[in-house]
Amino acid sequence: MPHQEHHFIHRAGWLRAAVLGANDGLISTASLVVGVAAASAGRGEILTAAFAGWAAGAMSMAAGEFVSVSSQADLEAADLEREQRALKDEPREELDELTKIYEERGLDSALARKVAGQLMEKDALAAHARDELGLTDEAAANPVLAAFASAAAFSVGAGLPTLAAVLSPAGTTIAAVSVAALIFLVALGALGAWLGGAGIVRPALRVGFWGAMAMAVTAGIGALVGRVV
Repeated sequence: MPHQEHHFIHRAGWLRAAVLGANDGLISTASLVVGVAAASAGRGEILTAAFAGWAAGAMSMAAGEFVSVSSQADLEAADLEREQRALKDEPREELDELTKIYEERGLDSALARKVAGQLMEKDALAAHARDELGLTDEAAANPVLAAFASAAAFSVGAGLPTLAAVLSPAGTTIAAVSVAALIFLVALGALGAWLGGAGIVRPALRVGFWGAMAMAVTAGIGALVGRVV
């Protein structure tokens, strides 16, 4: 059978965004619920905070990703425009530049020149975008997709502690949401590591630890403010 290697680096972009969004939704919503509950708030206030935090967080993630990725797209477009002008005004210098890139990667001068020439004959802009700027069609910035993906991932994460708050009996909200959130966080850390082809124990424990820290700090602040107010 032919030799085959399975790599997961192609998942890095969407996996990072999905894990970040879901993790943010879980931690922020669970911490908000625990903090409000620690302030001796009633069930209505707790659930209102949970749903409001869910909606606000999802919109914030969507807006933040849209603005961030739009800025990236603008930068990529500007770089491609500059490269297009350079290819038109200084084609020989651009050929030399691409040749040098291939030489630095290990090709001898003659072969590097030949490869650069052939690639530029086929599609000069694509060759320079890929090998000089590091831009590819697969990795091109998509602000709308990034915004929807981030909002969806946040909503999935936020929905879990919100559901725990809804289903928990009166007086057990803090314990129920905390335990449920930690279980979900550990599972999320393990899932993200597994999808990336890495070991699952350390990532799961890392996510669980920082989630517990966030909820503990928020609960302490909530209890303190509740006493003062």
